[in-house]
Amino acid sequence: MFPDALILAGGMGTRLQSALPETPKVLAPVNGKPFIRYLLDQLRDAGARRTIISTGFRAEQVRDELGDRYEGMALVYSQEESPLGTGGALRHALPLLQPGLVLAMNGDSFTNADLRAYHEWHCARTRQASVLLAEVEDAARYGTVQADEHDNVTSFREKEGQQKPGWINAGIYLFPRTWIEEMPATAPRSLEREVLPQWTQKGLGAYRAAAEFIDIGTPETWEGAGLFFERLGASRSLKNSQSTGGMSTGS
Repeated sequence: MFPDALILAGGMGTRLQSALPETPKVLAPVNGKPFIRYLLDQLRDAGARRTIISTGFRAEQVRDELGDRYEGMALVYSQEESPLGTGGALRHALPLLQPGLVLAMNGDSFTNADLRAYHEWHCARTRQASVLLAEVEDAARYGTVQADEHDNVTSFREKEGQQKPGWINAGIYLFPRTWIEEMPATAPRSLEREVLPQWTQKGLGAYRAAAEFIDIGTPETWEGAGLFFERLGASRSLKNSQSTGGMSTGS
C-alpha cells in the first residue's frame, strides 16, 4: 500500500512575494490551477489515500482552497504557529503521521517522476530512508547530490556557481516515522541544509528518476511553470496515443 504523504507547504515564498504578495506560494496559479493541485494529482495517481499538508503562511487560504478531501484522498492539516523551516515542519507534523513510511515532498517544486515506482524501488532495498534525485541541465541554483554506484547518498554539495548538469535533490523523500521522531522538536531547522547531511551517516538511498523538474521559487520560474506543464501534458498525450496504436503528428 502506498504510504501517507506530507506536503511541506508553509513557506512564505519571499522571492515570489513581489509577484504574488497576498498568495501562499503553493496556491500560485499555473494555467488557472493552484500549484499544489498538481502535486495532489500526482499523489492521487500514485495511490495515496491520505495526505498531510504542513501549512504556515496564510494557512487558512490553503485550507479554504482544498478542504478536507481531494478526489477521494483525505486531507489533514498540520499548522505551524511560527516559521519552523522544512525540517521543523516535518517534525511538527509527527502526531499526524502513521507508523511506517511517509512520503514527504516540497510544496514549491514538481518532478514528473513515477512515485509508485519510487516507492517500490525503496521497499525492495534494505535502507530505511531515501531521496529522489532529478538531473537538470543547470544545477547552479540548487547544489548537487553525490551518490555512489550502490545508490547511496554520499554528500550534499552547496551551490557552486557553475552552470553545468547535475543530479539535484528533487524535494521528494521516503522517511520512516521513527527517524522523524528522533528529530529535536524545539527549534526551526532546514531539512535540506541541516537534517539530510546528518542522515547520510545513517544511510540514505538515492533514487535517480528519469524525470523533469521545476520549482516556482522565483517570479521567473513561476512564469515558466505553465509552459512546463503544457509540455508534460503534450508528451503524456503522445505516449498514450502511441501505446494504443494511434497516430501522432510527425510519425
